[in-house]
Amino acid sequence: MLEDMAGTPDTSLYPLHRCKTLHLVRHGQGYHNVAGEKDYGAYMSYDFFDASLTPLGWQQVDNLRKHIWKTGIASRIELVVTSPLMRTMQTAVGVFGGGGYIDGDALPPLMVTGAGKGNHAAITSANCPPFIASECCREQMGLHPCDKRKSINEYRPLFPGIDFSLVETNEDLLWKSDVREGGIELAARGRAFINWLLTRKEKEIAVVSHSSFLIHTLGLFGKDCHSLVRKEIHKAYANCELRSFVIADRSAIGTNFPMTDFSGGTPPGPDVPSDYEDVKSLET
Repeated sequence: MLEDMAGTPDTSLYPLHRCKTLHLVRHGQGYHNVAGEKDYGAYMSYDFFDASLTPLGWQQVDNLRKHIWKTGIASRIELVVTSPLMRTMQTAVGVFGGGGYIDGDALPPLMVTGAGKGNHAAITSANCPPFIASECCREQMGLHPCDKRKSINEYRPLFPGIDFSLVETNEDLLWKSDVREGGIELAARGRAFINWLLTRKEKEIAVVSHSSFLIHTLGLFGKDCHSLVRKEIHKAYANCELRSFVIADRSAIGTNFPMTDFSGGTPPGPDVPSDYEDVKSLET
């Protein structure tokens, strides 16, 4: 039996407290997606500046919302991180928010009625995890007006339940009209974002982001995996697709301490294992 086990594929073992579950989501269909599929040049048009979700995009959001409740994901998520663009924030609150907002609710809405293009109903911040916006998980920046955000002062009244405290500037100073962010830069931003997630206390986090950001960030991983696993990791995202990953903090970036480990019985006594010398050599 041991010989058979020795021939199994490579696996890795990590302490549970050094692992997190990430639910990575691409936003639902935006108006820029529809136009860009017909003519790629449409991505250069200011008609799609900070594009909103289409009616189909909202249907995709509703379908994903049903899925996370059916599977139990919704009840486990402790934090939702969203890119501060209209389509990602609409997707984030629509999928992971508390449902329809009723006037008189004690908590402010996550999103007010009619935020962005269309007239979607308000969404409540009750009975859902906290939401925070991060520029680190924005789409590849530059050239395409659909990837330029509005000012935070414009967003706050539309999304009262989202925390924008991590966004350092009111105006979008990261997007450039004459140059597109390179793939290496985008991947480095993705790495920094993942490292930041590892420092968070939450163990199960949802991230709502964009196609190019997810492709370049996930491309950093899987090189040590079987080709089938690597293919799963590197696969491009469809609109409003969710894929869940477990990530291990191998470099001890985070500061989480084990909550489930138990050091053994008390009071301590002689407990030297039969293979003590072998164990000691492994530890050194």
